[in-house]
Amino acid sequence: MGVNQSWVTEFILVGFQLSAEMEVFLFWIFSLLYIFSLLANGMILGLICLDHSLHTPMYFFLSHLAVIDMSYASNNVPKMLANLMNKKRTISFVPCIMQTFLYFAFAATECLILVVMSYDRYVAICHPLQYTVIMSWSVCTILALTSWSCGFALSLVHAILLLRLPFCGPRDVNHLFCEILSVLKLACADTWVNQVVIFTTCVFVLVGPLSLILVSYVHTLGAILKIQTKEGHIKALSTCSSHLCVVGLFFGIAIVVYMVPDSNQREEQEKMLSLFHSLFNPMLNPLIYSLRNAQVKGALHRALQRTRSM
Repeated sequence: MGVNQSWVTEFILVGFQLSAEMEVFLFWIFSLLYIFSLLANGMILGLICLDHSLHTPMYFFLSHLAVIDMSYASNNVPKMLANLMNKKRTISFVPCIMQTFLYFAFAATECLILVVMSYDRYVAICHPLQYTVIMSWSVCTILALTSWSCGFALSLVHAILLLRLPFCGPRDVNHLFCEILSVLKLACADTWVNQVVIFTTCVFVLVGPLSLILVSYVHTLGAILKIQTKEGHIKALSTCSSHLCVVGLFFGIAIVVYMVPDSNQREEQEKMLSLFHSLFNPMLNPLIYSLRNAQVKGALHRALQRTRSM
């Protein structure tokens, strides 16, 4: 191991310090959850592609969310599972930086897609007569491409800043995978990069998107309160409830990870919350949208009927 970044060949992912039996048990549990997450998001994606009743802007953005969740989990979980069965737990420098880049890129893109989905619900409830004009397919495509482009561009900036730092030891990444804040702590120089990464993460990935979502739902709630009938209230709220659940899970965990002050238990809490983000959140999103959505359940029922009739 050298004394600067150009000679670094690998890091060590510390992970959880557990007994061998517990790690084997977690390996099987996490493997099942990971497989279920891929199948659930794949099912949502397949239903949206195959069922014409789901060819609407809301489900177009939901299909992007499903792709992000599958990619998000696949970037982190396989290496974590391998480390549970391998005591060496090393990761080469380049794969570590790539994992950091993709982790942040998918997280930032998901933030922006959630913002776009809240705007879609705002237009649907506040401007129902102009909905098809405002949320045309060209507009939806531009919004989706912009979300992906901005998410990956911001992550690329962070990756370039990270590559400029000197790494001369220690090598232990006190995390389950290469997460940007955990890798930054290993840099030999205490530079402005740390502050830049934390500031841009909070502003462009947390505070900014969350503020836009809140503003959108304040206007949406105002429009819902003006609806005269109880049935109208229920129908309007049902179109927003699934998205609000997903937003609460995603941003609630992210705020704790990136904005709560340091403490003695901070690093262990970050591991647990990052595990939730990488494994449980991608699994819960399709469940929230399928169990709470009559259109998705109807599409699944029709798909099963077509399968039986073959």
